[in-house]
Amino acid sequence: MTALLRVEDLTVAFGPGEPVVRGVSFDLAPGECLAIVGESGSGKSVTARTLLGLAGAGAQVDAKALELQENTLLRNRDRDWRRIRGRQVGFVLQDALVSLDPLRTVGHEIGETLRLHRYGSRRRRKAKVLELLAAVGVPEPELRARQLPHELSGGQRQRALIASAIALDPPLLIADEPTTALDVTVQAQILDLLRAMKDRGTGLVLISHDLSVVSRLADRVAVMRDGVFVEQGSVAEVLNSPSHPYTQTLLNAVPAAHRKGTRLSGVSPRGADPAVDRRRADPPTDGVLLAAEGLVKRFRGPDGVERTAVADVSFTIGVGETLGIVGESGSGKTTTARLALALLAPDEGTVTLAGQPWSELTEAKRRLRRRQISVVYQDPLSSFDPRWTVRRIVEDALPVELYPDGAARRRRTEELLADVGLAAEHADRRPLLLSGGQRQRVAIARALAPEPALIVCDEPVSALDVTIQAQVLDLLADLQQRLGLSYLFISHDLGVIHHVADRVLVMRDGRVVEAGAAADIFAAPQDPYTRALLASLPIAEPQTTPGG
Repeated sequence: MTALLRVEDLTVAFGPGEPVVRGVSFDLAPGECLAIVGESGSGKSVTARTLLGLAGAGAQVDAKALELQENTLLRNRDRDWRRIRGRQVGFVLQDALVSLDPLRTVGHEIGETLRLHRYGSRRRRKAKVLELLAAVGVPEPELRARQLPHELSGGQRQRALIASAIALDPPLLIADEPTTALDVTVQAQILDLLRAMKDRGTGLVLISHDLSVVSRLADRVAVMRDGVFVEQGSVAEVLNSPSHPYTQTLLNAVPAAHRKGTRLSGVSPRGADPAVDRRRADPPTDGVLLAAEGLVKRFRGPDGVERTAVADVSFTIGVGETLGIVGESGSGKTTTARLALALLAPDEGTVTLAGQPWSELTEAKRRLRRRQISVVYQDPLSSFDPRWTVRRIVEDALPVELYPDGAARRRRTEELLADVGLAAEHADRRPLLLSGGQRQRVAIARALAPEPALIVCDEPVSALDVTIQAQVLDLLADLQQRLGLSYLFISHDLGVIHHVADRVLVMRDGRVVEAGAAADIFAAPQDPYTRALLASLPIAEPQTTPGG
């Protein structure tokens, strides 16, 4: 069979230094999926972008062959690439919020691909946009098409990106972490959709750190490290019997395979710092750090209809405890977190912090206690000032009363960056020059800087490959044990929640449908919705037949 995509000895370099991609070769047949896995910064995304002519300014691309449907891509000019993108190659980007135009509605964003390639009439394009949104599992497509990206949840934004990429049914789809922000039920819908495209003959290059997704969708796997494919083979061969030590490390770091309290990485915990320990606030006498009672939050949509995002939600978080919140995209998880942070005022109900009023305070009074509670956001890049270096981002969050002089602030910043696995060389870079996983680690370092008692983690490891995810989860566990930290941990990854949480809230349509000890909920879920969530969880157990 003639290859849909042929890549031989691909090399990509930026400037005089070592190439970031070296000697990459593979063929992709119609209806086949090749998954490229590896750590953040390994060259996966650069490889994917090069296949679309998006390697970036100053990129030096060389190859013995780079062909799509037997047509060479090496001599393409910008005009040639614009004709190819969308019609012949679809691209799903990793960071949905940054990738969508914040000033255009989701419907206009998806319709732009159709318009540029002169698809049908204006009325037909509008109807096609709604069909695409429905196909990727976006609820209320007509409403969502009229909303701006920031009005959608992270999972809904990611699905809108996928809808745009598949709008013209291209023969080749390149998907860079297409399920990163999706809960397991919607993830299952997207994987079924991608599988159906494969069955119709679409070739798929999948970039993913989620080995369970890879095992469910891919036919072949290429493991990438430092710009090189260190192992390549069928999904069954690579995931069942990995031959390279690096591949074995990736598989051992999957959190779903390990119970809470088990270290996922080979990194030893840092020793306790008594000076830091003394700075912890006195714990509340009843052991409850944060308590939410009867929280209700409503929003009015662009159609004028008021919708309840959070309905009568109550929970407590104890000192040194991790409360996990799971549920589908749009279930109210992030809104609940914002209410806990007092970034939103509840329409009904109250939040108390360390036994004292929190949600009822004025912001001026709350500001005096802000360092008690910190946050790691789902979209790290959008939470940074793009003009600032990593050093300034982290240093800005350090409390002046604890680190008054410049030398102490610089020293503590370097310690925090080392804690989250970033080298000293990253300190003077700006966020746009970091990979998605590196940006998420900066966000975690910034959250640790004020030395809070409670950290709200909204998808804190969603952008990380499994080995760095393992290091970060181990780091959070070490900090919790050493400092008595509490976490409100939101994630669509049930394997991560199972590994980190002491107790779990399961949310649906703004309500808590089940709550209890993590071990009980995962072993014997009582609510039908919880059982459906667990049934949708993809397991990293490849079939013996390719892609089966």
